[in-house]
Amino acid sequence: MMLLCAPDDLAEGRSRGFERNGRKLLAVRKGGRVFVYANRCPHRGIPLEWLPDQFLDASGSLIQCATHGALFLIESGECVAGPCAGQSLQALVCREDAQGIWVDVGE
Repeated sequence: MMLLCAPDDLAEGRSRGFERNGRKLLAVRKGGRVFVYANRCPHRGIPLEWLPDQFLDASGSLIQCATHGALFLIESGECVAGPCAGQSLQALVCREDAQGIWVDVGE
């Protein structure tokens, strides 16, 4: 497991982008839980954000691809609208403790 960030560096209802071991990642905190995905749209294989750390739609309830507007559920990464409907973001195993948010990036 690799340290992603300190727990306080990802606020409730917010998203952040990271790069670890050459992989682009995104993390979202929702309902007190942290969800981490590869920062790669299944439609075109491009990063999702339109500005640094901007991965959520206007309501803050879905992950949104800035290029084509595809919408993904935060809890599962499933695409529910857009050109990749039915596909999913690649979820990564993560855990959180007092020291930080940890992710398995597959050394």
